[in-house]
Amino acid sequence: MEYNNQNNYNTNPSYNYDNETIAPQQAQNLKTLLCEEVILKSFLFMIGALLITACAALTISPYIAIELLSGNNFYILLIAEFGIVLASNWALRKNNAILAGILFTAYSYLTGVTLSIIFMVYTTASIVAIFLTTAAVFGIMAVYGLVTKTDLSSIGNICLMGLIGIIIISFVNLFILQSTMLDTAISAIGVLVFVGLTAYDTQKIKKNVAASNSQNVTSLALYGAFELYLDFINLFLKLLSLFGKRK
Repeated sequence: MEYNNQNNYNTNPSYNYDNETIAPQQAQNLKTLLCEEVILKSFLFMIGALLITACAALTISPYIAIELLSGNNFYILLIAEFGIVLASNWALRKNNAILAGILFTAYSYLTGVTLSIIFMVYTTASIVAIFLTTAAVFGIMAVYGLVTKTDLSSIGNICLMGLIGIIIISFVNLFILQSTMLDTAISAIGVLVFVGLTAYDTQKIKKNVAASNSQNVTSLALYGAFELYLDFINLFLKLLSLFGKRK
């Protein structure tokens, strides 16, 4: 904000945006356009990633997926996915949208490979029904996150703590307890957690636009898309675990 020669606030201040001085109303209009662009691109990138995952899951033989996930291969794939997430976050912080996009694509494909085994466990009709249910629930919560005036930060923090708890208990149950009842309880709680995170992450996309400019729109959109993608996939898996019809 500029000052006039009388040391009072300028009644018609101007703002510097992308090294160009523009009027407040222009800045507000530009922010609105950037917000809409980031939100639109976030959902488009997420949908694109889901299509890649679906294509991989449908084209990779479940038997090949089992081979890839057996023995030490499972841990190698798990470490690879975790490494991709870390590398993607680094790329986004450096505003390297091209590298982040490539890593996001690779992660989506690997996820599809691992998900191909669900066709051996659940009926195709059940998978399709749960997918459509997930899309409906996700869509409702995403719209709520966009339109609500309520700050969802507290709900997001609770869901994040719940997610950490779910991850820890899941590993304990997988390698030690191996309890079916506990697995069902984890899935039920997981549905609630990812329903809440969907609304929270969608609202967070809007908040992140406050730090946006014409140079980092794509990076912000990819960051939002990655989070929404993970919310969708995990919500789908939890619902499938609870209501999917096994073969």
